[in-house]
Amino acid sequence: MADRFPTLCEVFSPTATDGAATGFVLAQITPKARGPIFWVQDRLSRHEGGRPHATGLAFLLGRPVDLLYLEVRRAADVLWAMEEALGCPALAHVIGEVWGDPPALDFTATKRLALRSERSGMQAWLFRRAARTDLSAARERWHVSALPSPPMPDDLRAPGAPIWQAELFRARGRMPGRWVARHDTANGRLVMGHHIPAPDPAPPLRALG
Repeated sequence: MADRFPTLCEVFSPTATDGAATGFVLAQITPKARGPIFWVQDRLSRHEGGRPHATGLAFLLGRPVDLLYLEVRRAADVLWAMEEALGCPALAHVIGEVWGDPPALDFTATKRLALRSERSGMQAWLFRRAARTDLSAARERWHVSALPSPPMPDDLRAPGAPIWQAELFRARGRMPGRWVARHDTANGRLVMGHHIPAPDPAPPLRALG
């Protein structure tokens, strides 16, 4: 997948325990990225989905991960911490997790994050679990879920590398669609294949009679 222009992207998960969104985002953090990842969660996100662990993330990416982690009580605190972190040039990426649909996470809040990310040139990701796809200023909005892993080449009874279904349902400057995605550990990048274009909008209903 080509390098994106840094901005705010939202990723929605079908369930709190589906780790596909985490893998999908981390697969796009290239080995060239310098500086730590700043990761902030509200309390419900940590309680329902677990907290990131640097050792586990390093195993997933196949390289060490420098992680700065913060847990806060409220969604408003997540948004404030992300905005402040996006102004810190020592960081490489900013990741936030907000549970559900809190009032603080409105169009204005996402617009502030998108503009701050673009001004700083630092990519920002916002995980949305147990959430609706309400109005947002995020430049890309994804639904990501796990797919059955292919078998291991050396043991057909063992699961192989994780793969994900990634649906870009709203974007600025890119066409929506669905892909089968995976992490290429050899090259440290996200690979997107089997593109399925998004269906055309349904024609308007016509009155009969």
